[in-house]
Amino acid sequence: MKIADAAARLEALGNQTRLQIYRALVRAGHSGMPVGRLQEKLKIPASTLSHHIKALVSVGLVSQVRESTTLICHANFDAMQGLVDFLAAECCADEVGCKDEQTAA
Repeated sequence: MKIADAAARLEALGNQTRLQIYRALVRAGHSGMPVGRLQEKLKIPASTLSHHIKALVSVGLVSQVRESTTLICHANFDAMQGLVDFLAAECCADEVGCKDEQTAA
């Protein structure tokens, strides 16, 4: 993952409302959640919810699928895992002896 992509995703999640939306979608699992139910659950006005979902979609953390008249939002689990992996990839990389200890286990 490029650092600019990671920064954009972290910036999107840095907003409290967007983080609440994303966590609700992660909890919903692969089936996702209809926008109306998300609005009810989080008690967010429709226009505000739409604005925040658009920001999450633009950085690839959320996708939307229309099923008849219902718009379903899904967390992009691959993007989430990629971000977590990016953040952890260099954990302790500059620590002396860290790599030797990790491979010995």
